[in-house]
Amino acid sequence: MTWTDLLPQGVNPIDAIAFFAGLAAFTTVLAVWNGLVVRDPMAGRARAIIMRQKALRAGLIAPNQRSERKRSVEAMSLMQRLVEKLNLLRSQQAEQIKDRLAQAGWRSKDGIVLFLFFKICMPFVAGGVSILVLTTLYASQVQPMMQVLIAMLAVVAGAYAPETFVKNAIQKRQQLLQEGLPDALDLLVICAEAGLSLDAALKRVAKETAHACPAIADEFSLTSVELGFLPDRKTALDNLNKRTQLPSIRGVVNTLAQTEKYGTPLAHSLRVLSAEFRKERMMKAEEKAAKLPATLTVPMILFILPPLFIVLLGPAIIKSLDNISLM
Repeated sequence: MTWTDLLPQGVNPIDAIAFFAGLAAFTTVLAVWNGLVVRDPMAGRARAIIMRQKALRAGLIAPNQRSERKRSVEAMSLMQRLVEKLNLLRSQQAEQIKDRLAQAGWRSKDGIVLFLFFKICMPFVAGGVSILVLTTLYASQVQPMMQVLIAMLAVVAGAYAPETFVKNAIQKRQQLLQEGLPDALDLLVICAEAGLSLDAALKRVAKETAHACPAIADEFSLTSVELGFLPDRKTALDNLNKRTQLPSIRGVVNTLAQTEKYGTPLAHSLRVLSAEFRKERMMKAEEKAAKLPATLTVPMILFILPPLFIVLLGPAIIKSLDNISLM
């Protein structure tokens, strides 16, 4: 049995050989072509950056409305109706609250609604819970005047609880920004020396610092998008300063604004600024190290010296008591 017997009837062996030879030649040419063609690795990255920029731009330009999933939640709709009925979103403090929530990393409209709702309801909730607990569990132990005083203190604490929560969130975020800024500036210097523009350098730094410092990555990414579509580039830098409220980032913003206005070398200015921040961080670490002996004095007196005295003087005291009892 030969290979010609495997061919269908009516097929010429010479035609079959020519077909397979042509197929092998086409496959060879395609393999050589794929091996010799120089692929551009930046094309896929550029498309990903453009898609990311469009998504962020759409999120910034579009009105801050809740998604369809959140609209279906009755709790959020109830909060929205209550806040709108009291006209709290149109008050003079609404813009200040929006800025403070942005400093904490919350930029959606739902964040303002939640804050205002809890600002209204927390005093009543705290006062009601305190009265309920005092009248049911401690009715006979606490005097009526003391119950009223505790309830008033609970109402005051409930009124200031949202402000305290937001303030703590702002402080934690500012600390994260302060810790990650020197490394981000070093990366920004490298990108500037490589010839990247300011918005491209901020995008690259945001991508590289996404895992190490998400707060820095978030702010730089948003600033790079604003630099791309805002008519005035200084406005985007001012927004970065407004969202962070840090003296160090204010210095970075002033340096970037100076380079944009006067054309001064960006890499040199950022390198000087980064060295200054690193020196400041080192000085703070040395200050904490210098305070360490004074800080450890009280714990040493309270927790180290008493066990030491017990170990050293304990056997002698026990032996002396034994001798006294024998006498």
